[in-house]
Amino acid sequence: GRVGGLETFGNAVTSLNDRLKFGFDATRRPNCTTCRSIHGSIGIPTLRLSEKFILLLILSAFVTLCFGAFFFLPDNSKHKRFDLGLEDVLIPHIDPPKEGKHSSGQPREEDVTAEKKRIIEEGAAEEESLRDKIRADHERALQEAKEKLRKSREELQAEIQTEKNKVVEDLKKKDSGPKPLPPVPMPKVVGVSDGEPLEPDVKEKRDKIREMMKHAWDSYRQYGWGHNELKPLAKKGHSTNIFGNSQLGATIVDALDTLYIMGLHEEFRDGQEWIEQNLDFGVNAEVSVFEVNIRFIGGLLAAYYPLRTGSKCSGMAVFKMKAVQLAEKLLPAFNTPTGIPWAIVNLKSGVGRNWGWASAGSSILAEFGTLHMEFVHLTYLTGNPAYYQKVMHIRKLLAKMDRPNGLYPNYLNPRTGRWGQHHTSVGGLGDSFYEYLLKAWLMSDKTDAEARKTYDDAIEAIERHLIRKSNGGLTFIGEWKNGHLERKMGHLACFAGGMFALGADGSPDDKAGHYLQLGAEIAHTCHESYDRTVLKLGPEAFKFDSGLEAVAVRQNEKYYILRPEVIETYWYMWRFTHDPKYRQWGWEAAQAIDKYCRVSGGFSGVKDVYSSNPTYDDVQQSFFLAETLKYLYLLFSSDDLMPFESWVFNTEAHPLPVLHLGNITLPGSEPARR
Repeated sequence: GRVGGLETFGNAVTSLNDRLKFGFDATRRPNCTTCRSIHGSIGIPTLRLSEKFILLLILSAFVTLCFGAFFFLPDNSKHKRFDLGLEDVLIPHIDPPKEGKHSSGQPREEDVTAEKKRIIEEGAAEEESLRDKIRADHERALQEAKEKLRKSREELQAEIQTEKNKVVEDLKKKDSGPKPLPPVPMPKVVGVSDGEPLEPDVKEKRDKIREMMKHAWDSYRQYGWGHNELKPLAKKGHSTNIFGNSQLGATIVDALDTLYIMGLHEEFRDGQEWIEQNLDFGVNAEVSVFEVNIRFIGGLLAAYYPLRTGSKCSGMAVFKMKAVQLAEKLLPAFNTPTGIPWAIVNLKSGVGRNWGWASAGSSILAEFGTLHMEFVHLTYLTGNPAYYQKVMHIRKLLAKMDRPNGLYPNYLNPRTGRWGQHHTSVGGLGDSFYEYLLKAWLMSDKTDAEARKTYDDAIEAIERHLIRKSNGGLTFIGEWKNGHLERKMGHLACFAGGMFALGADGSPDDKAGHYLQLGAEIAHTCHESYDRTVLKLGPEAFKFDSGLEAVAVRQNEKYYILRPEVIETYWYMWRFTHDPKYRQWGWEAAQAIDKYCRVSGGFSGVKDVYSSNPTYDDVQQSFFLAETLKYLYLLFSSDDLMPFESWVFNTEAHPLPVLHLGNITLPGSEPARR
């Protein structure tokens, strides 16, 4: 189409040129016969429709050029074009002469005359320069048009094809795959394997945990390979809405670092091979930003770091590459008026939204507040500041907001930047937000003072308004709802015992002992919630009123889905106190899981921990392999396996190394005190 148009244009111009010469040259008059044959009896040559169009086009261009010259060429005296009050914007401002004034401050007449002359000369020079430029552009455009008209159809087609090929090549380069990531100095990585305890009985228990992990993995490998999770009774794959309709192998990614820590290297290599060949984030699926961040990005980074130290496995750059690919897919979730991300994002389209059940379309505190650790590491590994800037923006926005009683509500509207329902909890919807404040400080080698101060202020408000003692002397963490304290604690909130112990060192006002004791009290309460059931496994939530303490009341709160939070607190308390009761309590939980949750096809949650004949929920959660079994294994290992000085665990129990040098320029940071 473009070639034919150019030929028509050329023919029309040639014909028009001939006719103009024929009809308007005074020295060449056409004979009357010719005149009549062209235009009847009048005898004036007629232009064809295409020639009229060309003539009109030339006339329009001439008028446009004249109009533009009238309005945009400066006049000789640099006078203002229009008196619109924009003189200093449209016309350069000329300062009055500082010298040559009379004593009265008025300029001399000869100075004014010279200044006017100078302005006129400058204006004339600028006008001539602009005209030369317009003339040159016009000549160049005409020359290019003539050159095009001289070319044959074949030459024009070749040019068009060349341009097409160039566009295709540019697209290929753009989609050829991820750019190689920049090399960065690796953080200090120690204690990623072994940790064998000295005591034979402890070693025997640790070996049992390892065997449980192998049973869970082998069952998934046989019945649910590639699916997100496993239905161990039906012996088939399983998935939930947090992963959309995709099969992303969540259990594989979630379990990788546990396999490595336990020395199950053959199983680890199977998982690595699946990730290399099958893990694809270009699927049309809506996923939870929070869940895929803590499970996938956290899991991939945790598998990458230990193996960069010359250990038994090699070629682990695929883990870093996949983590970055997924992170890029999550970034569109932050495209909201406030920068608070949506809860859900489509990996293919980048369209985000929030959960339908969330208060007034709000985002969830524990979800948008649990990105910092992974995103800081992404910036560290890639050199791309976007990840770090996204999470720091969230922190700064929250710092500016009013907080009722110093508490952070669980709901925040990403459109308006206003809190939703005033519901605060350290359990579900709020939990890991507080955890990541503390761990941001730890991961920065204790230099991110802003994170530490925010954590300390939040914990002070929590202790003042949410933490209470029951009539029976059990310390619990309630939930604040619209100015009222609900005396109920969730299994998820049991992680806080470990958090208080982990944050004890560095507490303000010499409160380290106080917070270590508070952690011990929470651990005791959560153990009681296990011990007061038939199965010796804890319910999803338990109350402290009406004469009942640490016991679930509602049927829909009596289930256990292989959760790790209580065992997590046992491990932290063991590390800080070495009190043998924590290993004892952990072993009780391990035995109960093996007895009541183990089936031939893996491990399943149970629907009622107060029933001696429970019904299974037929789901082997990916976090059972990532967290529950890992924390049990670490509980029965020596302290030199994953030491706290070098590692910080994300909320899915994926260990990320302390960045001893990587965070020294964080806003709000200060040199670490040794």
